[in-house]
Amino acid sequence: MKTIDKAVLAYYESGREFHRLRTGIGLIEFERTKELLLENLPAPPAVIYDIGGAYGEYSWWLASKGYEVHLFDLSETNIRLSRELAEEYPGCSLAESRVCDARRIPKADSSADAVLLMGPLYHITDYGERIKAIRESVRLLKKGGVFFAAALTPFSVLLDNITRYSPEHGEVWLEDPGFLAMVDRELRDGCHVNPGKEIYKGLGSSHLHTAKALKAELEAGGFSDSVVHGVMGGAWLVRDLDELWKNDASREALMTTVRMMDTHEEIIGLSGHLLAVSERE
Repeated sequence: MKTIDKAVLAYYESGREFHRLRTGIGLIEFERTKELLLENLPAPPAVIYDIGGAYGEYSWWLASKGYEVHLFDLSETNIRLSRELAEEYPGCSLAESRVCDARRIPKADSSADAVLLMGPLYHITDYGERIKAIRESVRLLKKGGVFFAAALTPFSVLLDNITRYSPEHGEVWLEDPGFLAMVDRELRDGCHVNPGKEIYKGLGSSHLHTAKALKAELEAGGFSDSVVHGVMGGAWLVRDLDELWKNDASREALMTTVRMMDTHEEIIGLSGHLLAVSERE
């Protein structure tokens, strides 16, 4: 199997991912993804495999809902950090949490009611290896089982840096020829080529999907009919998101706009973050 960029693995091993979904745009990503999970998952105590599930934010939340959740991640640090979340969910537990690769999960065929693949498809840069990960999920799912696949769009890095652009505060990636050449390629073929984060410090080498490309890869891997959602809509562009999120009315206003824009193909790439929902036939 081809390896993942060492800079990507180093980032997760550093523990900096911990609690990412509890601040900034992660707040919208977490809230909307939870909504989509509950809308499409079978009832508990269904068996869920959270593959590439990082430190288990979704795993523990789903376990608290009564699901039997198995967490798998390539980072030893993430698996260790996942155990710290147990304190926030008294009386709950994960069925297991272990280090392994999304392309080879040590579980039996047709043993899961649902599979979450929330990170591997953008961290695995080789097309053939991504198809392997998708087919591995197909193998694990029961007939009629539900599959959730997350992706980043080719516009995500550029849009984020447009919102951050501020020469006064040193946010000047938009003036860097190397950065602009990098994002130009992302827009053309989805390849974020940044080995060792040599060009841009925000994201190591990855693959970025349009909604159309994501659906095509899922079909190549065995899912013939997928619905792709724009998880963050345009709400992530708002100023002072953390403060607005503390107010119930403001939070609901933002989430309403996300739901309204959810599957509009013309603007789905604005979300930056996609979630495809599929079913094993």
